[in-house]
Amino acid sequence: MSDFIDSFKDNFNKVLEHLKSEINNLRIGRATPSLVENIKVDSYGTPTPLMHLAGISVTDPKTIQIQPWDKNLLKEIEKGLQQADLGTSPLVKESFIIISLPSMTEESRKEVIKKLSVKLEEARISIRNNREKIKEQVNQLAKDKGISEDDKFRRLEELDELVKAYNKKIKDIGEQKEKEIMTV
Repeated sequence: MSDFIDSFKDNFNKVLEHLKSEINNLRIGRATPSLVENIKVDSYGTPTPLMHLAGISVTDPKTIQIQPWDKNLLKEIEKGLQQADLGTSPLVKESFIIISLPSMTEESRKEVIKKLSVKLEEARISIRNNREKIKEQVNQLAKDKGISEDDKFRRLEELDELVKAYNKKIKDIGEQKEKEIMTV
């Protein structure tokens, strides 16, 4: 693969990293801190991710405990969790919040898979958009006589191979996550 095409791998890797962070927030039947850590909470007028305001721990496979570092934010954190639509209500106890996740039904698993499909499609669209930008650059280089026609076609071929490889990675990530979701 040419250095020219290699120089764009970073953009494709960023798409994969974003996809992974997005699907980590999908509920898969067991409690994980990633379900709540990016929920925005109004902290003294500023929307702030929950992970910057509280300690988040998993006490058992169905329970998340949130311990705010500033007790004055307890109500704001509760409000943010309620707006996050987790499928459960947060329970406030003295100086911490408990979220008990209900077991996932077949229907709720299918809903999560639909959300997963949307995220996978967004990643594929980002890959396509990156491909189009690179294609335009290659075509412009050829038009400006910066590269020969043979180089142009070789680079476009390499680009297509790279896009295929990343689309396969997206598909694999999706299949693995779907398997996790459907496992009872």
